[in-house]
Amino acid sequence: MNQRIEVRSIVRKDDKILLLKRASGREDLLGRFELPGGRINTDEQPEEAATRLIKELVGLDVNVLYLSDVFTYFDQGKRSIQRTVIVYVASVSGGRKDIELAPKYTKYVWKGLSDVKQDDVTDVSHVLLSAHKEKPGVTTAVDGVKIRSDVSYSAKKQAGAVLYSDGGSRGNPGPSAAGYVIKDSNDRLAYEGGAYLGITTNNQAEYHGVRLGLEKARELGVKSVECYIDSMLVVNQLNGQYVIRNRELWPIHERIKELIGQFDKVTFRHVKREFNQQADGMVNKILDARAKKEASKV
Repeated sequence: MNQRIEVRSIVRKDDKILLLKRASGREDLLGRFELPGGRINTDEQPEEAATRLIKELVGLDVNVLYLSDVFTYFDQGKRSIQRTVIVYVASVSGGRKDIELAPKYTKYVWKGLSDVKQDDVTDVSHVLLSAHKEKPGVTTAVDGVKIRSDVSYSAKKQAGAVLYSDGGSRGNPGPSAAGYVIKDSNDRLAYEGGAYLGITTNNQAEYHGVRLGLEKARELGVKSVECYIDSMLVVNQLNGQYVIRNRELWPIHERIKELIGQFDKVTFRHVKREFNQQADGMVNKILDARAKKEASKV
């Protein structure tokens, strides 16, 4: 498996960010907007690469403000390549501000984060921007795992929320955990959490992710929830399209049905795994923390 390291920059001007429309490259990238960036040269630091690439791609001088995130994924177009993306936030400096696009792009736009639509940007840019939108008010620790939340959310009594959930088992069955992320209608983080489940299966863990997320949404005073799950099996079972044959899932399914009755509306939709990275990340954080805790006992 090949590995590549690259940088992407969230270039800000006032309350908007810079997006570039692809004119060349793979078919799944053509005509879609992305954050400026590219590969790091062997003789430069990531921050230097971010500054250089913005200059090369759009002709702008920028000030790199801070490191925002580091994100690893498997390229959907080239599954044999694992990419690590280092994300910086930058602002336009006092120099020349006229944009000169590199030939690989046809257009540029300055857009507010809330105006960026998923279908308009590349998959990776969507994930990175979704993470950047979060403005958590509080960070706490539960069983060694950091949990972020917006402390004002419960007081708002938001009518609707979006729930991303996931579950995983290392062994299937094996040590398992569930995780979830709740966002408001403007895609801002309201709460993220999860739990270690003990020895279960992947499907049980997936169901528990939905259960835990709905329980927290009810606690926050949410009236309707859009649930996004990356397991097509679980989505179809919750929508009544597949029969549940595994008896171990029945009690969790019944609990979820009970929770559904406490909301005005609950929908279940399938989401690609690459768009469920935050909930998946919670699962792995919980499992890693548990493994570390068990190892310390030895």
